[in-house]
Amino acid sequence: MHVASGVAVADLAAITHTERFPVLAPDEQSWQLAHRAAVRLLDRVEVERGAIRQVIYAGSGEWDAPFWSPAAKVAHELGIENAHCFEITNFCNAGLTAMWLATESRNLKPGEYTLVLMGDRLSQMVDYSDPDSKALFNFGDAGAAVLLAHHDLSFRLLHSEMRTDPSWVDYYKGETREGRVVIRRGPHRRGLADAYVENFTRLVGETLRTLERDVSDVSYFLINQGDKSMHERMLDNLGIPADRSVFNYDRLGHMGGADTLIALQDLVEQHRLRRGDLILLATSSMGFTWGITALEYSG
Repeated sequence: MHVASGVAVADLAAITHTERFPVLAPDEQSWQLAHRAAVRLLDRVEVERGAIRQVIYAGSGEWDAPFWSPAAKVAHELGIENAHCFEITNFCNAGLTAMWLATESRNLKPGEYTLVLMGDRLSQMVDYSDPDSKALFNFGDAGAAVLLAHHDLSFRLLHSEMRTDPSWVDYYKGETREGRVVIRRGPHRRGLADAYVENFTRLVGETLRTLERDVSDVSYFLINQGDKSMHERMLDNLGIPADRSVFNYDRLGHMGGADTLIALQDLVEQHRLRRGDLILLATSSMGFTWGITALEYSG
């Protein structure tokens, strides 16, 4: 990164917080990351493939091939042949948007399931020769899979609050360069960091009021791992101690929409959750969109 961009190594370290993180190999595609996550999930819960009635692939919309359905591709590889397969685009907020829409649609019936997949190729859209893009240099690649069910849940989705501030729509956009899409930042504009704090704080407040809960009831606050200083600032602003969040910056970059789900899986594997715990997932995306999703751990 330093050689390509000319950005000092110390400045890069302040963005990545780690010397290495996962990215797609030259011969690897993002749908394969989502497929591997789904295989692990379905092997663990032992769900009949025929009971999965929806497969939703969520991400940036810049798939591995144009005019093509990654949802259908993963479904076919999994042997899911009786589901409606489609995509949702909302960048790093897409996975939680898909979960919210799927649960709000009330299509989930006893014995039937919706599979939500996440997998993007963000690292391949970063131009490391552009120093103005250095804020994106921590973009990595990971897959995630979530199975939505009517009953026998590990987590209950209690509520979602999301909003977009369209005044930021042109701050980042893609352009085609030498046969690939790269992300470009527009002219520098102050205030984005404040917008993150203001929008997340507002949405947390609206979520807790809807649930008739208080910030002291929040067991864990998990946030997209895009900016560590923003993560810490949000916790301070909300009055949530750092030990009620998850920091993976020492080993992972920004894994797109999978960030909060990786953190959630860490809590499960480390046995840090108790039945009834309230977990808030804070996600954001280009556009700019912010979202808060409230989960309750069922055990």
